[in-house]
Amino acid sequence: MNTLPGLCALLLTLGCASATAEDWKLAKVEDGIKVYLNRSPTSQYQSFRGVALIKADVATLSHLQENLTIACKWLYACDDMRLLKVDGDSTFVYLTTALPWPANTRDMVLKVQTEQAGDGSVIRHLSAVNGMEPIVPGMIRVEQLQGVWQMVPKGERETEVTYQLQAEPAGDIPSWLANRFVIDAPMVTLKTLRAVAERQGGHAADSDLP
Repeated sequence: MNTLPGLCALLLTLGCASATAEDWKLAKVEDGIKVYLNRSPTSQYQSFRGVALIKADVATLSHLQENLTIACKWLYACDDMRLLKVDGDSTFVYLTTALPWPANTRDMVLKVQTEQAGDGSVIRHLSAVNGMEPIVPGMIRVEQLQGVWQMVPKGERETEVTYQLQAEPAGDIPSWLANRFVIDAPMVTLKTLRAVAERQGGHAADSDLP
């Protein structure tokens, strides 16, 4: 999306909500990907931040986010993703998730607002929007979510990618699953995105968005 998935400008300056740099604690390092967690005083669910260095330029990574069919394949737990509308620099996306049993399927409407900096960085701010799509029977609607995707060029063909998220998943989520999600979501997402981007070899994917 020229603004996308947009997935997030996953919130930044890079503090999800009110988190400061000191709040984040390194929880896992694997294959060069770092996952940090933060406990919010206003939520029982932890925020996560994943950071990875990917051998692809910002344009390639942006296109992989903007093509929603492809984006849903590398975004952890994504079941379906479709464009609702584009309004200026904001894109609205409907997303459904397929979390492991015993969690029920969730859905949400995401507003993704994209900023581009003079150094070539791209930040996508992501937030849940309520009342835009009717409630679907059998789905649990996620109404509180904010996040950031940040992509900062670190060389001619290398980008530091940060994926950060704070969400209230609604409904009942077993503690073991919630604890697993905040590690798996950034780790699997960034690992898969890196594999797709580096395999693509710099050839940008077609975008579903105008």
